[in-house]
Amino acid sequence: MFTQHVTSNTNHATMRAFTNWEEVPLFDSEEGEANFWAENRPDLRLMEAALAGNSGDSAESVTISLRLDPRMLARIKRLARSRYLNYQSMIKQWLSERMEHELRER
Repeated sequence: MFTQHVTSNTNHATMRAFTNWEEVPLFDSEEGEANFWAENRPDLRLMEAALAGNSGDSAESVTISLRLDPRMLARIKRLARSRYLNYQSMIKQWLSERMEHELRER
C-alpha cells in the first residue's frame, strides 16, 4: 500500500493520503471525524475513481441479483431519470446512505 505525504500551502500541515476507502475508520463522534479529515485526505486516483462512478478496483465490487416488484422498479427508474441518474447508482447511493444512518444509530 502506497502512502504519500503532502504539505498544504493553506495550513502548512502534513496530510496523509490514503489509497483505499477501507482506511477511513468508523467515527464515534463528529470531533473524531473532524480530526481524521484534518490530517488525512483521499489519494487523487481514489477520488477520480469515486467521481467516475467506480471503485478503482473491480475486485471491490460484487454483482448481486435482487428481485423487485416491477412497479417499484419502474418508479425507481422514473425517479432516477428525473434526477439525471442511473437507477442502479441511485439504489447504491440509497443503500450507502441508509447503512451510514444505521451505523450511526448504534
